[in-house]
Amino acid sequence: MHTIERFIPTTREHVWQLWTTAEGISSWWAPEGFRTDVEQLELRVGGELVYTMTAVAPEQIAFMEQYGMPLATQSRKVFTEVAGPERLGYRSLIDFVPDHEPYEQLTEIDLNAVEGGTQVVMRVESLHDDVWTERLVAGRTNELENLARLVQKG
Repeated sequence: MHTIERFIPTTREHVWQLWTTAEGISSWWAPEGFRTDVEQLELRVGGELVYTMTAVAPEQIAFMEQYGMPLATQSRKVFTEVAGPERLGYRSLIDFVPDHEPYEQLTEIDLNAVEGGTQVVMRVESLHDDVWTERLVAGRTNELENLARLVQKG
């Protein structure tokens, strides 16, 4: 497991709301140059989050095309733990890697109330190799940066 931590200057209830509602997820989930559209959200153990991430900026479109990946991909996550506003866990279906069989990857998030805000501790399971794991960790780190920026904008 890889651990990523980030201080978010707001209450953990606010962070929880941004992480567990369609409107909240759509506002910060996608990396720069992408858009996230939530299609289904069942916030319960065994429930699914289904969303489509679409490349919208020229560099991201070029990257996706270079690696033979579609510009829009639907993603599925199944919640493994829902204990708001403290803890969230989900398994992501990794079915977008060219020439690789689909598999699942676990992410666990703890939202710890600290002075002045929330300390987010995210643990992510490795992917099938170091290159894709580095991409995952970079992507999840970027997600937390997006979340912090959104909160700081108010």
